[in-house]
Formats: sequence, C-alpha cells, structure tokens
Amino acid sequence: MDAPAFNPEDPPELKVAQWFNAPEPISLAKLKGRVVAVVGFQMLCPGSLRHAIPQAQRLARAFNGAEAAVLGLHMVFEDHKDMTPALLEAFLKDERIDIPVAVDKPNGDGVPQTMEAYGMQGTPTLLLFDRQGRLRRHYLGAVDDLRLGAEIMALCLEDAQAPREASVAIERGLAAALVDPEHHHHEGECCGGHHAHDHDHDHDHAHDHEGGCCGHDHAHHGHDHDHDHAHDHAHDHAHDHAHPEKAAKGEKGGCGDPECGCR
Repeated sequence: MDAPAFNPEDPPELKVAQWFNAPEPISLAKLKGRVVAVVGFQMLCPGSLRHAIPQAQRLARAFNGAEAAVLGLHMVFEDHKDMTPALLEAFLKDERIDIPVAVDKPNGDGVPQTMEAYGMQGTPTLLLFDRQGRLRRHYLGAVDDLRLGAEIMALCLEDAQAPREASVAIERGLAAALVDPEHHHHEGECCGGHHAHDHDHDHDHAHDHEGGCCGHDHAHHGHDHDHDHAHDHAHDHAHDHAHPEKAAKGEKGGCGDPECGCR
C-alpha cells in the first residue's frame, strides 16, 4: 500500500492514543504560532536512543517553549509487546525524559496511524513545522545539531503571518548558508529508508544516517511515490529506497551490517 499524498501546507493532525509529560492533550492546531519539532522514535531503536531522544531534550532546553515546541512521538511498528505504553512510561521516567511524548495511535500490529499518514519510513524521524503549521522538514535518521538549530532559529525568526515570499527567502538563505547534508558521511551509517524533500531552492534534504536507524517493512508500506504539491515551496517528496531489492523480497529495510542495529 502506497503512503498517502498530503499537502504540506495543511498536514495531517497527530493521531494520538495517549500523552505522557503533558497536563492535557496537545495538537498541531493548538501549537500554531510556534515552530514545532516532532521527534518520531521507538524506545528500543538504537538511533533513537543514541541520537534523537538526547537531541530532543537539548532542543527543549535551548529554545523558549513559547516560541518553539518539541514533542516526542513514540511510533511502534515492530516488537509491539516490548514497547507498550506502560513500558514506555517506565522508560521515560528512568531516562528522565520530560518533553511531552505522544503514543502514536496503533493500527493493529502494523504501522501506527500518524506514521502512516505522513508516510514515515522508520525511526528516528523528525518533522519540523513552521509557525503557520506547514510541514517544512521531514528527516529520516540523525540530523546534525547545528544544522537543526539553525533551521529552527530561522523558522522562529519568520513571522507567524509571513507571506510566501518571506518563507521562500528564508529557505534560500538556509540553502546558501548550510552545507548539503548528503555530503556528510557518518561512521556506522545505517538507514531504513530514505526521504528526499526538495524545495524550490533545489536544496536536497536527503542525508546519510548515523547507526541504529530502524526501518519498517517496505513490502507492506511502500514509498514509490511523489507528493507533488503545486505551491511555491515546491515540497516535492521524492522517496528513494536504499534497498529496493529487500523491499521486493518483503524484507525490512537496513544496511545489511549485523553490527549496525538497524532492523
């Protein structure tokens, strides 16, 4: 089944079974006016443990919550019995994780509903929304702290009512200032899939992943499609498979390195 197409200017709402570290339910709609980083993770995913969760905690400490919100999204697509909400609650307490964390609404034993709606290919995944609620970034795997901080800061400086031209100028400025992450190579790199998000400044957000990235079964949730959105940001989502031969056989994504930790 192909992942659904959606308009990144009006992205799907989070589908949540329950919240931790939040006094009341949170939604993207309620957070409009703020920049929002949603960190999709699994508590047993090596890349989530080593990179995404610590990074989310650092982001929450670095940015004023009134300007930028950081949310965790526990999206379990494998080993469901080992990553239940009860076990997640204990994990959050043991690891002293205090950012709000949503449990992605289950869809039986398959890909949970928010992960399905956004066509996410694995964990960790990072979604970055601007003040107007538009999806501006969709990363699979580790994202460099400095790069992500610069992108969030740029979106924080963008006015909540900024016209499209101002947003395009921000993107072009980022493209000119930041080195394309696809030119970086990390030791122990491992990916469970690939998302390349092109904006009209021809800056490719596809990047290599640090070890421990977990990808779900591509045979059951294929991504051979493009989201072709006709607007000035040109969020054309070209989804590349790192291992199409595995997808054809119904195997899970991964780099093939038994030491890597990917699934």
